[in-house]
Amino acid sequence: MSLTKIRIATRKSPLALAQTRWVGEQIRAHRPEIEVEEIHVVTKGDQVIDKPLAKIGGKGLFINEVEAQLSSGAADLAVHSMKDVPDELAEGFSIMGIPAREDPRDVLVSAGALELSELPRGATVGTSSLRRSCQLRAARPDLAFKVIRGNVGTRLRKLEEGGYDAIVLAYAGLIRLGLEGEVPLWPIPPDTSLPAVGQAALGIEARADDRALLSLLRPLEHGPTRLAVEAERAYLARLSGSCTTPVAAYARFDDEGQTRMRMDGMVGSVDGETILSASIDGYVDAPDHAARLQQAVRMGVELAEMQLDRGAADLIAAAKATDDPYEVGPYGKH
Repeated sequence: MSLTKIRIATRKSPLALAQTRWVGEQIRAHRPEIEVEEIHVVTKGDQVIDKPLAKIGGKGLFINEVEAQLSSGAADLAVHSMKDVPDELAEGFSIMGIPAREDPRDVLVSAGALELSELPRGATVGTSSLRRSCQLRAARPDLAFKVIRGNVGTRLRKLEEGGYDAIVLAYAGLIRLGLEGEVPLWPIPPDTSLPAVGQAALGIEARADDRALLSLLRPLEHGPTRLAVEAERAYLARLSGSCTTPVAAYARFDDEGQTRMRMDGMVGSVDGETILSASIDGYVDAPDHAARLQQAVRMGVELAEMQLDRGAADLIAAAKATDDPYEVGPYGKH
């Protein structure tokens, strides 16, 4: 691969393009002589927008076709939202860079930027995330949840057309699209809606043996974000969670020295009736990054073990055995 030109595989949605172009800008900020080319990919997750992801194959639908561009050699790297990245990548590939995380919170978008407590009784909330509907139902059991798909612009248009009283989006997506000052929103506190694993973090995927590209991407790597995201992914992997399971985790450093990490986790039932929450904190302060990474991963696994001791395995098994969680969960109660 020539380091005079980098080909980045990306989905064609406005958010995916914004994220890819941001990465390209960061690369050129360090190496202005490099030309960046976009390789546009349309994934099945982009084509089927009338069904929840869990019904059509899960979050891997957003990266499989993009990954294929790397496998074929048509592209050198790919930019993903880390919350869409499965536990295991295609053989021979790795996440070479995880830049600094954006705001990981969910946001409630409504005509009056209403807080959750201010929504009218029985209001219809648009989200296709079981994680979100499960947690929001715990706070407001009177709400009606309705599936919504499509890119950010499509969802905002559906809200404006009156199909929903409010919708739930990721704050990071609005920020990256430059919409945070234009959309009437209320940031949902993490103790009300804990973010998805990897939410608001980007992952740059490439061939694991491409040392030149690894060196090129090194300035984009943000150590604390890498540690937090890998802890969250270890939590999810130990739980064997999936798109049909309401699972959340959020790890972050509590001190300026970025040595003490706090991590919160959630596992819920598909019907939204049960929520298991647990927290852990500890020092991630080994002398080298590899050892710190091991500490972070152990913390994620330990938090998962705490959840398993409290009955998380039964909730996850029940979710996986449910033919259509959107019929028995909060979506089917209105």
